[in-house]
Amino acid sequence: MVAAGFFRDERVELIRGVVIEMSPQNAPHADVIQALNELLLPRLVGRAGVRVQLPFAAGDDSLPEPDLSVVAPGRHKNAHPDQAFLIIEVADSSLKLDRQEKAELYAHAGVPEYWVVNVADRIIERHSEPAGGTYARVTPFRSGESVSPLAFADVAVRVDDVFGG
Repeated sequence: MVAAGFFRDERVELIRGVVIEMSPQNAPHADVIQALNELLLPRLVGRAGVRVQLPFAAGDDSLPEPDLSVVAPGRHKNAHPDQAFLIIEVADSSLKLDRQEKAELYAHAGVPEYWVVNVADRIIERHSEPAGGTYARVTPFRSGESVSPLAFADVAVRVDDVFGG
């Protein structure tokens, strides 16, 4: 349907066979995406690809567009990636969806690490240890702390740098 132009100029993603309209981004949401991209990209060049709001094949009936995904390096001309080292969703109005349905979706897809960046509370939640469609561990990181992707322990991301303060 997308290829046929049904959703031209609309922000949508496919979740479990349902086309979901995505909310417009406010400035704080966009700012956090930009900050994460600027923090991750230079440190991962040649080691991983950092994709911003691009499709991730999370199963036959789901093609979400996470805010950022860290995938194996290389081009994806013939298919969207279906594996990732890390997926990040920046949550403002979507916090409940990101913590529940998206977490379940990414865990079921075998994504080993998923971050929910909670804009309102200025917290990065690391979801890890996926099993049976859920993440067994959720670890919050707050102001004054740093979090590193599990696959790239040398890439420390300061929470304060993400939120600008």
